[in-house]
Amino acid sequence: MTQVTDLSEADAANELMRLAKQIAHHNRLYHADDDPEITDQEFDALVRRNAELEAAFPHLVREDSPSRAVGHEIAASPLSKVTHEVRMMSLDNAFSDEEVGEFVARVRRYLNFAEDTAIAFTAEDKIDGLSCSLRYENGVLVRAATRGDGQVGEDVTANVQHIGDIPKMLRSKAPEVFEVRGEVYMSKQDFTALNAAQHEAGGKLFANPRNAAAGSLRQKDASVTAKRPLKFWVHGWGAASEVPGETQAEVVAKLAQWGFPISPLFRRCETLEEMLAHYEAIGAQRPDLPYEIDGVVYKVDRLDYQQRLGFVAKAPRWAIARKFPAEQAETTLESIDIQVGRTGKLTPVGRLAPVLVGGVTVTNVTLHNRDEIARLGVRPGDRVLVQRAGDVIPQVVKNLTPDVEREAFIFPDLCPICSSEAVQEEGEVDVRCTGGLICEAQRTERLKHFVSRAALDIEGLGEKTIEQFFALGWLESPADIFRLHQRREAILALDGWKDKSVDNLLASVENKRQPDAARLLFGLGIRHVGAVTARELMKRVVTLQSLRQQVETMNEMFRAEGGMRLAAPSNFFEVDGIGTAVNEALRDFFHEPHNVAVWDDLLGEVSPPPYVVETLDSPVAGKTVVFTGKLETMSRDEAKAQAERLGAKAAGSVSAKTDLVVAGPGAGSKLKKAAELGIEVIDEAGWAEIVATAG
Repeated sequence: MTQVTDLSEADAANELMRLAKQIAHHNRLYHADDDPEITDQEFDALVRRNAELEAAFPHLVREDSPSRAVGHEIAASPLSKVTHEVRMMSLDNAFSDEEVGEFVARVRRYLNFAEDTAIAFTAEDKIDGLSCSLRYENGVLVRAATRGDGQVGEDVTANVQHIGDIPKMLRSKAPEVFEVRGEVYMSKQDFTALNAAQHEAGGKLFANPRNAAAGSLRQKDASVTAKRPLKFWVHGWGAASEVPGETQAEVVAKLAQWGFPISPLFRRCETLEEMLAHYEAIGAQRPDLPYEIDGVVYKVDRLDYQQRLGFVAKAPRWAIARKFPAEQAETTLESIDIQVGRTGKLTPVGRLAPVLVGGVTVTNVTLHNRDEIARLGVRPGDRVLVQRAGDVIPQVVKNLTPDVEREAFIFPDLCPICSSEAVQEEGEVDVRCTGGLICEAQRTERLKHFVSRAALDIEGLGEKTIEQFFALGWLESPADIFRLHQRREAILALDGWKDKSVDNLLASVENKRQPDAARLLFGLGIRHVGAVTARELMKRVVTLQSLRQQVETMNEMFRAEGGMRLAAPSNFFEVDGIGTAVNEALRDFFHEPHNVAVWDDLLGEVSPPPYVVETLDSPVAGKTVVFTGKLETMSRDEAKAQAERLGAKAAGSVSAKTDLVVAGPGAGSKLKKAAELGIEVIDEAGWAEIVATAG
């Protein structure tokens, strides 16, 4: 795999696009279907690669980035949906002692603490189960919900009534409202017995204890759950009218008093050395524990520190999961298949002889691209070493039989779907089909992308439905979606469709006749135009008609310059994150007649209103703020995070576009420039007042 530092911006954008789709796919299999294709370690490797790319190219972070997602949406669940009052977050990961040390240092820096300031952390084993939130009112269990996508989960209240570890009424006086959060799991012994019974009855075998627990809890019929040996333990809480303690350890102790099982390996650590030692101790016990774990979770102990640290997109700053090393196994690479994505990328997928790695049967592995196959020197028939990097996504680590005489794998130079030429563009690692919209794989994948949650978000048009309608010739382009009302009777004649489901689908389509312009632009799948880029473009051009006019002007400039590509056309020069790759992609899109036809056809069916950016209700919403000098009550990172929460942009330098400067002691040239430009300047206390009064 190419080092992040060696990637061009275009390569990074392409890989981030691939990772977003790949991680979303595996998230759906893991969280929604309880049927993962890859190991946790392999999944974590993908997430880690995505994080590295985003850190190196922050302006390329996508709206559908995995770093912003928690779990997976539950669109097709037979269970009722529950909106969490307090979002159920995920955790960032660490994979080494050094990364845990950096986490501690990062907490210290954020809180603006000296190196010798004591900060205690809790440490506990991270059980591999299904996250569940239990809402108690006046000590009585009233509702239980799965995590879902973090915002909306599934109602499993009837199901958890059959889990003995979950008290229906708390043992002592509790707050008026308290949401207990923990993991529903199945022990190793119970998992083995369940699979044996399933095998004997000819039923489905579960891949691992986590999937068995998830599948057992997420049953529409609670009597099925009642027959499964599920367990529960608590590790935190959500909404609460009152928190019974000032530290993580105190609240966990109170939860134990109320009757909840907690980890027997829970411990409070005063130093980094204690944290690392406890990780080693838990790792040594891992094989003998009666349940599956995949790491150790560290949390800042003091709750007032946790509140100050707050959250990033999907995870708290005050907690991290230290994962166990990747588990490895040998198997045979039986074949290499080529898949074609919506951007035409040809992705090689290795088909493996099934092998058990860390409790999960692995049969598929991504080989990324042509260069990765060449680097590994793998061919069908080779023995390979595979690993689960982080416990969900498999990767080939090594070819164990490179010297065996065997025919080399020839990467195709024609698309396996439409037979168009497949080429590797200059500066890219990926090979792409040049067929565009004549390639069925790209057309169906682009349609799936168009209706996806991050794009137009049309409920009822799932992947299988799109594939079915495409095969029937009903969906050739996005505009055809808005003509489905003409096929109501034909849809109704298909198996599985009833009046209500057809009407719901058509209503969902009609509700998108005036879509958000940025979402529609993103949904068209123009290369390099991710969700964030689409929003930045629409902020600049306001309407899609204006966008097209400006791109056509760009093309005229291109022709006037004798066909030379323009590095930074003046139309988009001032838009953050819009560089050469985006400009060329837009120019190429509108240069192609069939793309223009698709665009015109679509805009004949929909009417996106002018793009308007909504801001939060605060005095600095929509403004640019610069922090300078020494901040005495918070770190610079904490201040910037506050600004972003209030709808402001935190900039690093003072310019004519700056609206406000927050100056602490030692402010120098930035303060001077603010005075020269007549920009408002306040001190740290003034900023604290803005934060406190913002609504």
